[in-house]
Amino acid sequence: MSPTTKSIPLVELRDDGRIPQLGFGVFQVPPESTVEPVFTALEAGYRHVDTAAAYGNEAEVGQALRASGLDRGEVFITTKCFNDDQGYEEARHACKASLERLETDYLDLYLIHWPVPAHDRYVDTWRALIELQREGLVRSIGVSNFQEAHLQRLIEETSVTPSVNQVELHPRFQQRGLRRVHEQLGIVTEAWSPLGHGLELEDPVVKGIGERHRRTAAQVIIRWHLQTGNVVIPKSVTPERIQENIDVFGFQLEPSDMAAIDELDAGERIGPDPDTFVRP
Repeated sequence: MSPTTKSIPLVELRDDGRIPQLGFGVFQVPPESTVEPVFTALEAGYRHVDTAAAYGNEAEVGQALRASGLDRGEVFITTKCFNDDQGYEEARHACKASLERLETDYLDLYLIHWPVPAHDRYVDTWRALIELQREGLVRSIGVSNFQEAHLQRLIEETSVTPSVNQVELHPRFQQRGLRRVHEQLGIVTEAWSPLGHGLELEDPVVKGIGERHRRTAAQVIIRWHLQTGNVVIPKSVTPERIQENIDVFGFQLEPSDMAAIDELDAGERIGPDPDTFVRP
């Protein structure tokens, strides 16, 4: 185990799981380009990989894990049930297909990728995830891109609260209201697009903080997420950036730094609206 691996905090989940607070995302990484960066990330000390059926690279994530020589239990794997696979039977089938592509007996975390309220299947999908967890195929269950109303409906109709809600979250879109709801409900907040597709990396406030700490803008933003309490899954296919993004445990942002980044919130969503999104 690398020193960096030992440094990554584990966040307790409400269903007794523990998720590494810093992980490695593979969104928009083509399948043919996935094995090498995931292998590099695992060598660098990442022990949490986030993929999805919709990304088309689950099989390659599994290949990288096997090539790493790490035991399955050392790596936390998340994948997601996409929109066309929603519904009770459909979600059960989708989960088993993901397990086959990853070549693993279980998932550490399985998420409903989007609520898709226009289809009104997310409650039935959630019931399938509850059953998959009971059967041991999934250790923890959660959702992605759910708004407060979607969360409340799941809880009211099934009495089971998601462990995680993975949502768009970065300095210009901080989701403070939703994060408060998560805190009240005991849901862990996980940030996708944590660097805002790179938009925040050129922000003078972020760059100035980085200069004072002798760190890059990306490291500053990842550190802000960690100190805020978010689980964060930055993505890169560049070995230097992969290493840089995990090298964030040797410094601490000052309260004034955190406050300055907090002030960058502009409510600027760069991804789809969860209330209307159906498919790309």
